[in-house]
Amino acid sequence: AFWLYITNLSCKIVYAKGILNMIDKKLLALLGPNKKYIFYAVGLMIVGLFANLAITASICYAIQYAAEYTSSGSNAQGFILPAVIVTIAMAIRYVTSRSIGDLKDTLGRNVKKDLRQKIYDKIIKLGVRTTDNMSMAGLTQLSMEGVEQLDLYYSAYIPQFFYAMIAPIILFIVTVRINWAVALVLLACVPLIPMSIIAVSRYAKKIFAKYWGKYTSMGDSFLDSVQGLKELKIFQADAAQNIKMNETSEEFRKITMKVLVMQLASTTIMDMVAYGGAGLGIALTIHAVVNGSLSAYAALFLILVAVDFFLPLRAFGSAFHIAMNGASAGNKILSLLAQPDPVWGSETVDGTDITVKDVTFSYDGTRDVLKHASMNFGSTGMCAIVGESGSGKSTVVNLLLGAYHPQQGSILVGNKPLETLSRESYYSHISVVSYNTYIFNETIRQNFMLAKDNVTDEEIYSALKKVNLYDFIIDNGGLDKVITEDAANISGGQKQRLALAINLVANKDVYIFDEATSNIDIESEAIIMNNIKELSKEKSVIVISHRLANIIAADTIYYIEDGEVKENGTHNELMNMHEGYAKLYTTQKKLEEGYTEVIA
Repeated sequence: AFWLYITNLSCKIVYAKGILNMIDKKLLALLGPNKKYIFYAVGLMIVGLFANLAITASICYAIQYAAEYTSSGSNAQGFILPAVIVTIAMAIRYVTSRSIGDLKDTLGRNVKKDLRQKIYDKIIKLGVRTTDNMSMAGLTQLSMEGVEQLDLYYSAYIPQFFYAMIAPIILFIVTVRINWAVALVLLACVPLIPMSIIAVSRYAKKIFAKYWGKYTSMGDSFLDSVQGLKELKIFQADAAQNIKMNETSEEFRKITMKVLVMQLASTTIMDMVAYGGAGLGIALTIHAVVNGSLSAYAALFLILVAVDFFLPLRAFGSAFHIAMNGASAGNKILSLLAQPDPVWGSETVDGTDITVKDVTFSYDGTRDVLKHASMNFGSTGMCAIVGESGSGKSTVVNLLLGAYHPQQGSILVGNKPLETLSRESYYSHISVVSYNTYIFNETIRQNFMLAKDNVTDEEIYSALKKVNLYDFIIDNGGLDKVITEDAANISGGQKQRLALAINLVANKDVYIFDEATSNIDIESEAIIMNNIKELSKEKSVIVISHRLANIIAADTIYYIEDGEVKENGTHNELMNMHEGYAKLYTTQKKLEEGYTEVIA
């Protein structure tokens, strides 16, 4: 008895720390008020356990009474009580089983809804700032498949964990009164299952982390290949890409097989422990009957209950592998949710003149992308930011949008620091048209309604006429024409002009054009630039362009080189300086003239 007690105590000490690690507190915190469903489910599972014990005890009593009735001719009314108890217990068991299923279903639905809402809200809060190390395919898989896996962690694993810790103790309290030695042996063998789980948990976490990584990698590769299928065919690189995708799929297959092997091995170990422990308890029970220290009917009860010591932990062990997969997805969700939100305040915008004052900024903290940059953008007029690729032009746009904040210096909007403004208030005054402005897979009218929900057809037609798209839209389905995914059913130039028209309807105070004329035809480029010039008479227009011929008419041009604002002024003023801007403009002009001569 002393050896059994020491064995049980040492087993508990060995796996106590491991048990604590089986529950991720951060993932549990994501549940919020939904935690109550877990405790309700565990409570009902315990009620169901007592119902099972009542059924087992009633059956054993009925068998004992039947034997006595046969030998002594006792009154048959003695069967009524166990029959009533069995009936009531079975009804309770049925109700608890249905209720547990309903609770888990409610928990699962609430978890999926809440988590997807949190992920969506986080992406919205990040706004124009991209998520670190997360591709579009990765975000999609995380919000769909990842949440599904985490749902199983919450609805299957967590309730079973608490029940598996409580059930053996309840069974021990019930059986120790019948035969303490058998009860102690059964309880002593129970911790062997969690110990086997803990033994593989570290390896399992690594495997599932790699599994999820390979899964998202395969999804990224597949999406990338589908989106670039045209280019793959043109360059005749589809065969090479096919080999690459096969390699990625093979890596995923191998990691999947490792997961299956691990699951099979751990399940085999748990079965050996569970049935071995139950067999040992049954053997001791039979030995006690042979020695005359235990009645046959009490022994029957112990034999029937022996397996129940191990079934909760056995089910918990089976759910462990689901949990590891869910936990891997959950950690990625936590990583996304833990990303710092852009800093915004609550003040409203009073003025639309923007000042970039002595700004220094670095993405990684090691190399400054902008160095003591200062620029002024008035409430009206056209300003341009130019420079060679990598000079920091796009970084200025990100800072003006509030996606990032400078490490030094400040950005003032109407003499108020940008970070003190409400994002809703600031964005109600600013609009951005870039080379990759997204046109949604909706009708023309619905795309305009995103910019202005009460826009009229007349306003839409007026904007379309300004960008020379009116006739095209009228001849191709009108405002009910559906723009397909990635605007594939219109040309690049038409897409940019449509994006401009949508932003014109929005009627903002500040317009930022970030390479809005990049990679489009000359006609579309001319139309866009004419609209920009007209717009600058009443609005503040900031143009970032690689083609310097487009910004000659700007009121102020800022020339950036290696993150520093080297020069500023009008086109003529900068040309007279004969410095960086003049050299860049002259070089570009010669290249364009040479290209024109070659074409001619």
